[in-house]
Amino acid sequence: MSTTKQFMFVNRKAPYGTIYAWEALEVVLIAAAFEQDVSLAFLDDGVFQLKKGHQTKGIEVKAFEKTWGALEDYDITKLYVDGDSLKERGLTADDLAIPVEVLSRAEIGKLMEEQDVLLSF
Repeated sequence: MSTTKQFMFVNRKAPYGTIYAWEALEVVLIAAAFEQDVSLAFLDDGVFQLKKGHQTKGIEVKAFEKTWGALEDYDITKLYVDGDSLKERGLTADDLAIPVEVLSRAEIGKLMEEQDVLLSF
């Protein structure tokens, strides 16, 4: 009997101003360390978490955009971004710090239905 579960972490919040983005990243890395099948979806303002060029000196917070690059070291390669969320915020996949798969909200919804565990931040 397999103990591996499919986890999807849904990131909906902007990267700074709350702890949601940091907490999501920590939980993602923990799940991956326990060899679970991890995927991430970025919707709404969550797409800003992946944007290149965070300038956080003025808010005196350490930028964590470079941490996303470590996901591959944890075998986390299933990264999905809602295309409408990107478009609504004037972004494209080229504006993001790491490679992602841009999907429709309906396609992301179908992926969500396939998961054993779904956590939203």
